[in-house]
Amino acid sequence: MHTTTKALVLRAVDYKESDKVLTVLAQDYGKLTVSARGCRKKGSPIAAACQLLAWSEMVLYDYRGRWSVKEASTERLFPGVRDDLERLALGCYFAEVAETLAVEGVPSPELLALTLNSLHALDRMPDKSPALVKAAFEWRCMCLSGYEPAAGGCAVCGLSPPEEPRFHLREGALHCAGCRWEMGEGISMPLSAAAVAALEHLVHGSPKRLFSFRLDAESLRQLGQAGEAYLHTQLERGFRTLDFYKQLQLGEQTPRPAGVAKE
Repeated sequence: MHTTTKALVLRAVDYKESDKVLTVLAQDYGKLTVSARGCRKKGSPIAAACQLLAWSEMVLYDYRGRWSVKEASTERLFPGVRDDLERLALGCYFAEVAETLAVEGVPSPELLALTLNSLHALDRMPDKSPALVKAAFEWRCMCLSGYEPAAGGCAVCGLSPPEEPRFHLREGALHCAGCRWEMGEGISMPLSAAAVAALEHLVHGSPKRLFSFRLDAESLRQLGQAGEAYLHTQLERGFRTLDFYKQLQLGEQTPRPAGVAKE
C-alpha cells in the first residue's frame, strides 16, 4: 500500500551504512516509525526531507506492517532554527515532547499544529523570545494531552484571581497562598498576577493567537518554570534535549574573560 502525506520528522537515527530510522508525526496517520533507505548516500533525493525537524511531503509504502519512504520532498526546513544552536536545541525539545505525547498510528492534528507553530515562532518571530515560545508550548501541550490545568481561579475558595496565587503541580490547579494547606501534599509554585493572566490565555485562548502575549522578565520566568515542572511532574520523566538546552543557557550566562569573544 502506498500513501502520500505530510509529516514532521521528530527523530532520526542512523541505521546500517546509509539508512535512517525516522519517527515522524504525519498529518493523516499520527506518529509513525519509518525506514528511510539510502537517505544518507551522497546525492540521495530524499536526504533533505529526512532531516530532524524537516516538514516534508512523503510517499510512504507499507510492507507487512512496516513503513518505508519511497519519495520525499521538503516543505519547510526552519532555517532560523537550524542556524541558531539554542533555538535548535529548543526545537529538538519540542520534537521529543511531541514524540512522547503522540500515540503510534493515532492522528494528532492539534499536537502537530502546535509543534509546527512553535517551530515557526522560533524561526520567523524574532520578537518572541525562546523562553516565551517554550512556556506557551509546554502549557498548551499539557492541555492537549488531558492535563489541562484549572486556571480559572482558586481551586479551594473560588476566588478569581487567586490571592497571592500559587500553582500546585500534582493537582494541576491554581490556589490562593492562604488555601495552600487544603491542596494536599506536593509542590506549589508562585505565579504573579500577570503570569496567571498569561496562563489563562494559553489554556483558554485561540491557538492562532497562542504567542500573542507579553510578560515582564520575572513573570515569564515564573510561568516558564511552572510549566516545565508541571509537564515533568505529570509525565514523570525528564528530557535529554531539555538538559542540553539548559546547558547552552548556562554557557551563555557564564562570564567570559576579558578579550575572549563568543564563538
